[in-house]
Amino acid sequence: MSQEFVISVAERAITVILLVSGPLLLVALITGLMVSIFQATTQIQEQTLAFVPKIVAVLVGIVFFGPWMLTHVTSYAKEIFQNLTRFIG
Repeated sequence: MSQEFVISVAERAITVILLVSGPLLLVALITGLMVSIFQATTQIQEQTLAFVPKIVAVLVGIVFFGPWMLTHVTSYAKEIFQNLTRFIG
């Protein structure tokens, strides 16, 4: 197993992680921005108002993006298991 091979496997893993986590992070970012704008305009400084909408938005995002995320993760895991003999040898 060469260094290039290890780097390529790690690069593919990082790509899958970023691709899978990206939509949920964007949903949380947009929701947090909207809540922050709402808090600034109404001058409501309630701490739970910042977290509860983000949690709900991320859960809704998981419902919508979950099958797509699961497909990418399982295809990567399947690829790793299929090439297991290349890793050992």
